[in-house]
Amino acid sequence: MNFPFYIAKRYVRSKSSQNAVNIINLITFLVIVIGSAALFIVLSGFAGLKSFSLSFSNTFDPDFKALPESGKFFSVSLEQEEALDQVNGLASYSKEIEERVYLNHQQKSHVAYIKGVDEHYNKATGIDSTLYLGSWNVQGQQAVAGIGIANLLGLSINNYQNPLVALAPKPGKGSLSQQSLNAKPYTEVSLVLTGIYAIEENLDKKYVFTDLNLVQALLEKSAAEVSGVNFNIADGANMEEVQSEVAEILGAGIILKDRRALNSTLYRMLNTENLATYLIFTLVLIIALFNVVGAIIMMILDKQQNTRTLYSLGATVRELRQVYFIQGVMVTSLGGFFGVGLGALLIGSQIAFGWLRITPSLAYPVEFQPINILIVLGTIVLLGIIASQIASSRVNKKLLQA
Repeated sequence: MNFPFYIAKRYVRSKSSQNAVNIINLITFLVIVIGSAALFIVLSGFAGLKSFSLSFSNTFDPDFKALPESGKFFSVSLEQEEALDQVNGLASYSKEIEERVYLNHQQKSHVAYIKGVDEHYNKATGIDSTLYLGSWNVQGQQAVAGIGIANLLGLSINNYQNPLVALAPKPGKGSLSQQSLNAKPYTEVSLVLTGIYAIEENLDKKYVFTDLNLVQALLEKSAAEVSGVNFNIADGANMEEVQSEVAEILGAGIILKDRRALNSTLYRMLNTENLATYLIFTLVLIIALFNVVGAIIMMILDKQQNTRTLYSLGATVRELRQVYFIQGVMVTSLGGFFGVGLGALLIGSQIAFGWLRITPSLAYPVEFQPINILIVLGTIVLLGIIASQIASSRVNKKLLQA
């Protein structure tokens, strides 16, 4: 067995004759355990929050979407639609058109987006799974609105006597004074709600879904003009191959964005928050691991006579430094393993029982990810190596010959 490793292992297991040294070593070990457990719990919590936040976009957004490279609208011809029907790996696609409109209902108003969709929209996305009340029916002048819009305007489903009115400005050039005084500068349509969806606060106040043809008429657009096409790929299909075929069919001037690109701001925000939290807790661990430096130096002083004896028996200064270096790495590594184990136990209990809740019906989201175990152990071991190297450097000939 390697000599420094053997001695270091004995030092880790044995108690010091000085009670103060034993207390310092115990406190150091507990600090490492608590620090590594806290880091693992925080990373697992942020992983759960990230998945929880992205679950909204995964429900609302398709696998990828075609958007105009410039402007708001582009055209999809019948020939292009027939070609899209033949793309291997494409499960479904849905055309949409959206524009900002003024909503009015019984002297209450709200500015939101009206989104005209075809009959395939609930297949290309999972929007129908978010229904809070009613049913998904957007044919004719029927519509589905967010619960935020419904609350702001006092809307109810199947209210034919007091429909929701959507007003959109007419397209054109020049000032309003140049237009006919008798003509309205806007077009309007009456909508009857058949359902109310609930996703998250911002989206719940943003959209009213209705029939594609109705919105095209409201915006005075042709049947071929859309603002986007949603695509859902089949299970096992290659995303890049499907996107390549779709891009070739739609031609120039169209860009394709997957869920990550469609929610790039959200992804950047979540990743930045995760990194910032990791760095903050790592800084806390760095401060805490100064205890390791102090504990090893105390051990060196406590074992000074034994160290001199080993030096007299032929051990080199380098080997004696390795003894305390290995001891420090072993203590931090064991503390890291115990801390991760404790953190995993707490995270597992939260997943199983949901004892920590945001609301009475919603448990705080956490997610157990093996990569977080590697991150925590890697951080603890790296910081332990640095701390042990600093402390073990105190072993020198001056100390041995004093």
